[in-house]
Amino acid sequence: MNPNHSGSEILGNANPIISVIGAGAMGSQIAHRLFQSGAGPILTNLDGRSPETCKRAAACGMKDTSYADIVSRATYILSVVPPRDAFAIAKIIADTVKSSNAEETTPYQPRTKLVFIDCNAVNPSSAKQMAQLFVNTSATFIDGAIVGGPPSEVYNPGLYICADPNDEAVLDELEVTLEKYGLQPFSLKGEGAGIGDASAVKMANSGIVKGTIALFTSMILASYTSSPSTSQGLLHSLHISQSTFINQMIRLVPQMTPKAYRFVGEMKEVAKFTEDQGLEDIGCIYEGAARIFQQIANAHEARGREQGRSPVYRIGEGSEHDEIDMLLTVIENARILEAGEGGKSWDPSLK
Repeated sequence: MNPNHSGSEILGNANPIISVIGAGAMGSQIAHRLFQSGAGPILTNLDGRSPETCKRAAACGMKDTSYADIVSRATYILSVVPPRDAFAIAKIIADTVKSSNAEETTPYQPRTKLVFIDCNAVNPSSAKQMAQLFVNTSATFIDGAIVGGPPSEVYNPGLYICADPNDEAVLDELEVTLEKYGLQPFSLKGEGAGIGDASAVKMANSGIVKGTIALFTSMILASYTSSPSTSQGLLHSLHISQSTFINQMIRLVPQMTPKAYRFVGEMKEVAKFTEDQGLEDIGCIYEGAARIFQQIANAHEARGREQGRSPVYRIGEGSEHDEIDMLLTVIENARILEAGEGGKSWDPSLK
């Protein structure tokens, strides 16, 4: 909570300056949507990033600058990075705010209206730890979570946001600003609401969606390793009993392979989320999901993945029968099966 902030203070800034930390597939497209919607150049920091990432950032309206400059100029800072980097980025921003406050002679004077929004796939306890970094600073912490794919001309993900109850005015103004600049925010407010709620939404959603992808992946690999005919039998059994699963496998599994490395940390965060809710025995499921995604990420790296590029895989590009080959082989067979006679989804009414 920051007692120095009020919604009216931020509302008075007719042209807020926005920063997006993270120029990956999601962060760059969030910045692009903001830029295209009139938010002006989107400040970011590209220290240590590849030439490909820097080029993508520039094309999306992002302007590279120092963290000190970002803290000095920005009204809103959105952090959109892999889960493993979320705390480090929050600490950099919090430390920069504290340093700027302490050094009166610095050329970078912090703005009292700074709002930091963590938009990463972390569990609620991690979000609360980050919030503590901003206590007694001139910045307000907002817990955020992006659900869905990167923004495009035809799609806009949901951005769930919540705050300390005393910062609801700041939360309201943030929602207005994000809507104005093309995003789709959803504020979580009401009895019992507070820091951690947006992260909890992300964890529950990821546990279902990415947990399902991990389940598909593990059973595809297990059946194919048993024998190719077993994997064919698996597809046929789903086709005649739960055909919607076939469609989901075809849609979700191939697009997972180049970004499996990003799901590893996310599944570990989901495991911690379930454990924190008293479901210790459930956490091992998501630890297993993290290992599955790590296995696919290792195969991806072994194929010579170039940084900043998501290749389209083809059967036979990797070592003989590597995990990606197995997945693509089975998914291709699933496409053939789906293109034939329509499948069925059994339910008790079919008795």
